[in-house]
Amino acid sequence: MQKQNEYDNKRKKTLRWGYLFAVVALCVFVMFLTRIVILQNTNVQEIKDDYINKNYREATLKAARGNLFASDGSILATTVMRYDIYLDFKTMKDTVYSNNIGALTDSLSKMFGKPRGEFRKKFDEQRKKKNQYYTLVKGLDFDQYDRLRKFPIFKKGKNKGGFIVDRNYKRELATSEIGAGTIGMDNGEFSSGLEGAFSKYLRGTDGKRLEQRINSSQWKPIDFWKVQEPVDGEDVYTTLDLRIQDIAHSALQKQLVNFEAKHGTVIVMEVETGKVRAMVNLRRNDDGEYVDSYNYALKDNIEPGSTFKTISLLAAMDDGFIDENTTVDVGNGIWVYAKQRISDGHGGGTYDISDVLAKSSNVGSAKLITKYYAEKPQIFLDHLRRWKLFDKMDIELPGITKPKILTPESKRWNAATLASIAYGYSTNINLLQLTTFYNGVANKGKMLKPLFIDKIMKDGKVMYNAKPEVMVSRMASDKAVNMMTHALTKAVEKGTAKSIFTPNLKMAGKTGTARFEYWLPGPMKYRSSFAGFYPADNPKYTCYVMISEPNTSKGFYGATVAAPVFKEIAGKTFLKTPQNIEREMLVDKKVNLNKMVEPNVKVAVNNKQMPNVVGLIGKNVIPQLENLGYRVDFKGVGRIKEQFPLEGTTISKNQRIYLSLQN
Repeated sequence: MQKQNEYDNKRKKTLRWGYLFAVVALCVFVMFLTRIVILQNTNVQEIKDDYINKNYREATLKAARGNLFASDGSILATTVMRYDIYLDFKTMKDTVYSNNIGALTDSLSKMFGKPRGEFRKKFDEQRKKKNQYYTLVKGLDFDQYDRLRKFPIFKKGKNKGGFIVDRNYKRELATSEIGAGTIGMDNGEFSSGLEGAFSKYLRGTDGKRLEQRINSSQWKPIDFWKVQEPVDGEDVYTTLDLRIQDIAHSALQKQLVNFEAKHGTVIVMEVETGKVRAMVNLRRNDDGEYVDSYNYALKDNIEPGSTFKTISLLAAMDDGFIDENTTVDVGNGIWVYAKQRISDGHGGGTYDISDVLAKSSNVGSAKLITKYYAEKPQIFLDHLRRWKLFDKMDIELPGITKPKILTPESKRWNAATLASIAYGYSTNINLLQLTTFYNGVANKGKMLKPLFIDKIMKDGKVMYNAKPEVMVSRMASDKAVNMMTHALTKAVEKGTAKSIFTPNLKMAGKTGTARFEYWLPGPMKYRSSFAGFYPADNPKYTCYVMISEPNTSKGFYGATVAAPVFKEIAGKTFLKTPQNIEREMLVDKKVNLNKMVEPNVKVAVNNKQMPNVVGLIGKNVIPQLENLGYRVDFKGVGRIKEQFPLEGTTISKNQRIYLSLQN
């Protein structure tokens, strides 16, 4: 009994101590938990401000901008990867540094052409400072980066060799045949040209990553830890045909040089689709070279001169005021109307309606239009409104101007204004809008919106396919359109443009010779133009050529200066055997046309082994690799001269493949 009491006493004592310990432990836990809650709710911002925000930040991780292609898949602009190299001297082990620094500085000296002692001195200084983010070099291409990362010390990577790589993107043009004025740019603050027009597809979505503060001015990425992955931009295929662009560029440049002109423009549009197949803008710079740096086709409104007669006379044809039997007496080629002297440069007499266009009669055009519309000019102007010649064109490219045409509501309107409009003055219209009108005539009266985008692709899949858009379904009656086509054909066969006539290709078009700044003292300034389409009986392309301020001692008429450019473009783009073209124009081209028609070679990745693609054409190979799930970075245009990984290397899906291309 006594032993039982002793056992009970010990048990009670043990339980009391156990309960006491449990209570104390619970109290400590509650206090600890309370402290955590207090810290979470009272000092969060303080901790965030004092430590996290001062030492870490969320930085933008740029998305790769999509590629800009010509319609045939030739690259116009591409995003290439560039490599910035930094060194973390704190992570380099003493033995690694001391045993390999000599070999490293030797390698750097050979690569960058600087004395090895210069590198050694700088590296020793930075090592003493324990600099964790020393800038070694920026802007390397892949070949340079690949060579550098294999150098002593660097080949041990980031954690042992202190080799830090920061990748970024640079936009590059792949061909000089289409300059900055056409391709344009988008730097986030300013946009222009094709780059600006399609930026919403090209730009992609930027990602985010964390960076750690190294010092007051440097931030170091934390192992490229991405808070949010970037989404690369889509690829945009424009309507530009690089072959036609090259032909137009060469033809225009040659004529600008021959006539010592200030600048010039060519637009080539596909009749049945409205797709702009070429747009060239060249102007002479201070060095006397012609460069594509400003888009005159969109951004300049001009008085078109005689190419506008097609517009004014089509209105009268559509209203039934004039037909094939209509004649007009132009006298001796001089006519005074409302105290305004109007003159012709091509003889006189009685013209039928096709002669008015063929001989480009200012007097004939003015007499006909004023005869039928002087009392009610709004009826004439309503035609122009229906043809959208008062409206700013709704196109993707930024910067296009709105036409300006005088109306009776204007203070500048007078009794002679309608006569001036009839032959292309008192109007200011951009060249793309004029080309669109001529394309409507070529398309049997259906006016289409100019298209600059063919399709949009993402990861090998077509996201959007452009289709022709009708601006005016029926510009005029079939009879009026046919009559105009006949008159424009006669202008080439027997009229002012007969110098470009060739029996091998039936062309239709109108010359234009417009004076400008004629109110200023000094020598007269001219714009020489030719607008037309070919073949005339079944039009495939419409083309507008304008050359501004040719040397008047060498020539200034549209037939002499602009029409030969039209003929050369027509011959090279349509005929199998170009006519009347100098032999030297067919060689030494910047774009090798043979590369555009070479059969596509099938590329296969067997057993996850990288195939050999060196020597193949990049525009054929790159889409195939992307369709197989690989990410391709490339630079240049033409054939593949180098590849990484090398042939036989095991590769996985979503792996980057680097290609270097060269014509």
